[in-house]
Amino acid sequence: MAQQRKITLSESEIPEKWYNIAADMPNKPLPPLNPATNEPIGPDALAPLFPMGLIQQEVSTERWIEIPDEVRDAYSIWRPTPMYRALELEKALDTPAKIYYKYEGISPAGSHKPNTAIPQAWYNKQEGVKRITTETGAGQWGSALSFATQKFGIDLEVYMVKISYEQKPYRKLMMNTWGAEVIPSPSTKTEAGRKILAGDPDSPGSLGIAISEAVERAAMNEDTKYALGSVLNHVLLHQTIIGQEAIKQLEKAGDLPDIVIAPFGGGSNFAGIAFPFLRLNLTEGKKIRAIASEPASCPKLTRGVFRYDFGDTVGMTPLLPMFTLGHNFVPDKIHAGGLRYHGAGVLVSQLLKDKLIEAKAHHQLECFEAGVLFAKTEGIIPAPEATHGIATVVAEAKRAKEEGVSKTILFNLCGHGHFDMSAYDAYFSGKLEEHELTEAEINSSLSELTTPEIPA
Repeated sequence: MAQQRKITLSESEIPEKWYNIAADMPNKPLPPLNPATNEPIGPDALAPLFPMGLIQQEVSTERWIEIPDEVRDAYSIWRPTPMYRALELEKALDTPAKIYYKYEGISPAGSHKPNTAIPQAWYNKQEGVKRITTETGAGQWGSALSFATQKFGIDLEVYMVKISYEQKPYRKLMMNTWGAEVIPSPSTKTEAGRKILAGDPDSPGSLGIAISEAVERAAMNEDTKYALGSVLNHVLLHQTIIGQEAIKQLEKAGDLPDIVIAPFGGGSNFAGIAFPFLRLNLTEGKKIRAIASEPASCPKLTRGVFRYDFGDTVGMTPLLPMFTLGHNFVPDKIHAGGLRYHGAGVLVSQLLKDKLIEAKAHHQLECFEAGVLFAKTEGIIPAPEATHGIATVVAEAKRAKEEGVSKTILFNLCGHGHFDMSAYDAYFSGKLEEHELTEAEINSSLSELTTPEIPA
């Protein structure tokens, strides 16, 4: 009898609540600080940027938060997403490991990002917000929010990291098709952008810079709010719908993972699949390894420091306790634009500090090699960001073979690479450059930090 390859759920099995890991963490995250006073800030300080419904989620310590019916209805356009057993990849690796992947690329935007874009747009609509500003790296988040805001009748202004704007024109056109205005960042439209360009007219941009521009635009206009696609607690919360579905699907397969893996930029991808499984560790005594896979050219988890830092480059956000390379750090021009961020989400950072999760860094060529292997065996061309998770999967599957141990590995295939084929073209033509971030470069960036240190 053939082994089961695809595991599906019915529409009625879409989760009714999001999971908030803050309720179960042994050490709660430190509070955000006012950068002027270094004093903890409360929810009111976030009100100029976010609707109160999202602010309440940001500071909540409740374990389960109800998903509004209208949001759940919008989710049903593409959710539940399928899970697959990667039988052909297992065969190619000749591994005793069982490999499963949760495929988020079937959403309208082609990635996991609509899982938070839809609720963020909905909560803004409830408060009468007319316009939202945001940033985007590779364009997945910008595309997702463009889809969500047009659904709820809200205007959108997207600051897209310049190097990605140039590398990925079809992502921009997706956003335009859904009605968003897209501006390459850094731009002359904001004081933050003009400041960056004055120092470096050829700046390739970064997520930190794009955040500065989007935050500035929102703070200057009363009818405008800001939306972030990763990092913040409420964003990670919304993504836990992925892992909750995955638990149900693996129960149907009679399995439970030994290892859960996802790419890491700011945390939404990783948190989405890993946090619900970490709940089993924290509340039921399971011992599931959770591994965040990041680029070697932007290794905040594996080579950064844990301290307070700004979420943006110019310094307009509150100070957050995070693993960081320094808010002035500008990553190399890698094709995984969604992973080019200097810092990590507060929840993920605390979990890593407490050694409740792991992190691995991979070089660009290793990731594309893994991505091509996956495409040849499983048929789906993964987004460049997703190849980082696949590289970790390949390493763990090979390790299982070397040790002669059968393991169950689950990873989040966060999106397809149909709009990222220029990256594959660069890989096949030998134009992708390997970038080894030196200790001197990291130390130089960290030396510029004047933000508060966190006692060991």
